[in-house]
Amino acid sequence: MTIAHGIRTLGVLGAGQMGLGIAYVSALHARVAVRLYDRAPAQIESGLKLMDKLLDKDVAKGKVGAADAKDARDRVQVVSQDEGLKGLRDVDMVVEAASENLQLKQQLFRSLSQELPPTTILASNTSSISLTKIAAATIPEGQSAASEEARRSAGRVVGLHFFNPVPVMKLVELISALQTSQETLDRARAFAVACGKEVTVSKDVPGFVSNALLMPFINEAILCLEKGTATRDDIDKTLKLGMNHPMGPLQLADFIGLDTCLAIQQTLYTGTSDSKYRPSILLERMVDAGWLGKKSGKGFYDYLSQ
Repeated sequence: MTIAHGIRTLGVLGAGQMGLGIAYVSALHARVAVRLYDRAPAQIESGLKLMDKLLDKDVAKGKVGAADAKDARDRVQVVSQDEGLKGLRDVDMVVEAASENLQLKQQLFRSLSQELPPTTILASNTSSISLTKIAAATIPEGQSAASEEARRSAGRVVGLHFFNPVPVMKLVELISALQTSQETLDRARAFAVACGKEVTVSKDVPGFVSNALLMPFINEAILCLEKGTATRDDIDKTLKLGMNHPMGPLQLADFIGLDTCLAIQQTLYTGTSDSKYRPSILLERMVDAGWLGKKSGKGFYDYLSQ
């Protein structure tokens, strides 16, 4: 039986690269109205310019008709700074795409649960943080976690992990918190499919499937560079040509963002207490230096001259 996602209007919290990508596929493929909110007006302006660029490129390549592209763009509305989270009250689901920080996400979900109707699905694009911890933050103060109200509130929280760049990558990783209801899980899956994505399912463990495998791989590559086992170029070339990877692990880390890689690696390490997940010192120092990869102009590679 096909499950209807029932999402007519989607809220996207965060207008960075991930949030903008989620808004893009939701408006273009799922054809739902999107309410985009970010605390930084400059980020929204930058994100919308990127959306226009992506739509123009798809039209030029013949992937999307000009009318469909215009319709998709018209579906995206910006929530004003004055409205804040109150501007998302009419949405059927919110996807949070903020920084990979547990305290920040708990604060956002606590606020969302207070501002939005109890029927609104609260989804996180987290790539490593426990959905169970995020869901627990939505329980009203003073309520027992076993109460009916608490179960309803936490039961609407789910993980929808889109991959970067969202318009290109075909996968969404679906993660259920211990509290997530089956209805929430089914509707979230159906919505991801409507966005044109394939869906895999993971338990709520540190890093889920994707980053529990990927981040130790990237960290080992950084350790090889740190120890002088091989040069940057030889490490990446070995994986590209020897294992048929589209890009080497150090280049991939630059594209993900070294600060994001470090945050996920730290989540894996603290969440498991397993030394195999300990971040490399070189990764920590590069983040300390502000060399975050492509987005900052410098990481393992230089991008400002390109």
